[in-house]
Amino acid sequence: MILTDLQTLGQQAKEAATELALLNTKEKNQLLENMACAIENNTEEILQANQKDLEQADENGIKEVMKDRLRLSEERIEAMAAGIRQVVQLNDPIGTIKHMWKNEEGLTIGQKQVPIGVIGIIYESRPNVTTDAASLCFKSGNAVILRGGKESFHSNQLLVSILQEALEESQFSSHAIQFIDDTTHETANEMMQLTDFLDVLIPRGGEGLIKHVKENAKVPVIETGTGNNHIYIDKDAQVNMATDIVANAKAQRPSVCNACETLLIHKEVAAFFLPAIEERLIELGIELRADEIASDYLPSATLATEEDWSTEFLDYILAIKVVDSAEEAISHINRYNTKHSEAIITDNYFTAQKFLNEVDAAAVYVNASTRFTDGFVFGFGAEIGISTQKLHARGPMGLEALTSIKYIIYGDGQTRA
Repeated sequence: MILTDLQTLGQQAKEAATELALLNTKEKNQLLENMACAIENNTEEILQANQKDLEQADENGIKEVMKDRLRLSEERIEAMAAGIRQVVQLNDPIGTIKHMWKNEEGLTIGQKQVPIGVIGIIYESRPNVTTDAASLCFKSGNAVILRGGKESFHSNQLLVSILQEALEESQFSSHAIQFIDDTTHETANEMMQLTDFLDVLIPRGGEGLIKHVKENAKVPVIETGTGNNHIYIDKDAQVNMATDIVANAKAQRPSVCNACETLLIHKEVAAFFLPAIEERLIELGIELRADEIASDYLPSATLATEEDWSTEFLDYILAIKVVDSAEEAISHINRYNTKHSEAIITDNYFTAQKFLNEVDAAAVYVNASTRFTDGFVFGFGAEIGISTQKLHARGPMGLEALTSIKYIIYGDGQTRA
């Protein structure tokens, strides 16, 4: 694809965004319901397209744990449709007056939520991002241009085609949801320069993709970060709770960005807790990499390296470190984390509050798995991604994060002296 093609997509998206912004909530919801039905009605075709991607993944030697991000099933397709329907049920933020006040001159000033305009999304691997992004952008009145990775090309291409056909059958512009069918780096780089058409660009994928977009995009970027996430087991934790949470956070889906990558444990409970945790994790096929102190209690562990503390493994690997205090745990987390999701396990209220107040991350948990950092789980219907930055949006990004504001001002003839 050449630059002029991208410009055509951009122009089409701008025109569609103008049309989309005029739809009321009922109209948007009906179109979204049509899209959900279309996804369900084309389940077999989607599975066939996904099978092509899986076969290609085998040819390219992609690990099984990473193929899980790519794989679709009837249940996962049904979940995609359910995600769209959950977006239908959410309150529409567009047109909401957030604040209104009168100034000294008698002007009535209000903040009104409006669409951002045209959103570009560059993502990898997961086909569900296609329907999540499309539905959230549509409900919030934004046109979207999607550029998925080569790993899920066939799945993404078909999913967008199905969504577009559902719009066309309802006599609405299919340009509200568009797909770039070229997965080369050159085209991605061209997309990052489309300042005349894209209002914001959101990368969703691995560290390499996100870093490349941040460093090369001229379009404003919302950073959705990687997940080098930690769990800290405090000296006042319960061993059974700690074991269950660590096992879930590491092993349920190790290839996702909200999985735990490093376990920190207080020295006073390490000798008792670590053997129990090791037994559970070994059963789940987890490789342990521990510091020298933790290694004394973990016969199966290899010695951790400095690099392990800053690595998002996305695999059946867990780094383990013994710390002297909650303060040391917080310091370690703030040094190595990627500002995504962090958790403490403790029955001590004051230690929990200290952790909540001092850990710098988009989501901070007390006595719960990091795996809950998810737009669907948070009640957003779906998510565009999990923002690890601090400007505009942070954490799982739902409808609210895809809006901007305009000031509306009512007067009765005022002029400024």
